[in-house]
Amino acid sequence: MSILLTNATLATMTDCYGLIEGGAVVMDGESIVWAGAMASLPAAYGDLPGTDLGGRLVTPALIDCHTHIVFGGDRAAEFEMRLNGASYEEVARAGGGILSTVKATRAASEDELLVSALARADQIIAGGAGTIEVKSGYGLTVADELKMLRVARRIGQLRPVTVLTTHLAAHAVPPEYKGRADDYVSEVALPSLHAAHAEGLIDAVDAFCERIAFSVAQVERLFVAAQNLGLPVKLHAEQLSDLKGAVMAARFGALSADHLEYLAQDGVDALAASGSVAVILPGAFYTLRETQMPPIAALRAAGVPMALATDCNPGSSPITSLTLTMNMACTLFRMTPLEALQGTTIHAARALGLTDRGTIAPGQRADLAVWEARHPAELSYRIGATPLYQRIFGGRLDA
Repeated sequence: MSILLTNATLATMTDCYGLIEGGAVVMDGESIVWAGAMASLPAAYGDLPGTDLGGRLVTPALIDCHTHIVFGGDRAAEFEMRLNGASYEEVARAGGGILSTVKATRAASEDELLVSALARADQIIAGGAGTIEVKSGYGLTVADELKMLRVARRIGQLRPVTVLTTHLAAHAVPPEYKGRADDYVSEVALPSLHAAHAEGLIDAVDAFCERIAFSVAQVERLFVAAQNLGLPVKLHAEQLSDLKGAVMAARFGALSADHLEYLAQDGVDALAASGSVAVILPGAFYTLRETQMPPIAALRAAGVPMALATDCNPGSSPITSLTLTMNMACTLFRMTPLEALQGTTIHAARALGLTDRGTIAPGQRADLAVWEARHPAELSYRIGATPLYQRIFGGRLDA
């Protein structure tokens, strides 16, 4: 059924904000068929059942393009450790960090993981999201990685949101493989990749390229296997040091390189040449109290598209609000409100390889967010507020 939205301030995101005051949107089924000024509405749509939005701001539904919302337990104790002076690497080398979440995730059933993940997904959805990327990476056995990916798929079946699953096949080296990262890649990462692909559980493949995780050479083995399966890749890169992971990821035509606090100019240039998206994650920077900021000005100057995401995870970014993430990006990294909204719409879609969302235009999915706001800068300006009035997913208005 076709539906007409009227009396809206549209941020179409087709040309900067692409603002249209007194705007209207026509949706037919799950797609947008027309968007523009109400005064230009074609006569054929004039008699459609309509909803007057009272001048409220309408944007594309937000896209959270980097999350880890499937996990067991929590890491509040480590938060306190860090406040008492322990570094991220010290926590990890003491057996905490990712590995403490691995223990809890392995011990949890699929149903238990689903209950907690749904609660986090609900919070992201309530903040205006229509698409969420969900990573594995806390199982670190073939069986437990598959368990996480199945839970991620079930979120999209149980909630009005699109879920894309990313197999974070090389996230951390578990205790049983200590000092044997190459063996882990051979015996867990690659077999789990093939098993998950055979089960239809993967949309993309990811890894953590860092001194405390996996080397460039080890990640390359994984990426070659992903490429042979026709799967796109992305990478956690340059978060704690510059191992040139982003340069390698760009060589594979990665969808994105994420974090990037220590990215050097050669990495910026490589991303610009490959068209890969830089995914900026201010929640982790904030929580870890980092001081090395990602090179926003250099990325901007090189024309690298910058996406934003919550990085929702139990240790370094326990945040589920995209609007708070946008505020952090502006305040901490001096991104502009326009860049922040582009980062959670059109550029976030690109970071997931999606071309059917992120803007308000004919042919795009009818995933929209209606806000108690008059200008899109308000979404980054407010701290901790969720001014969502209504969300529209696939042409259906949330109750």
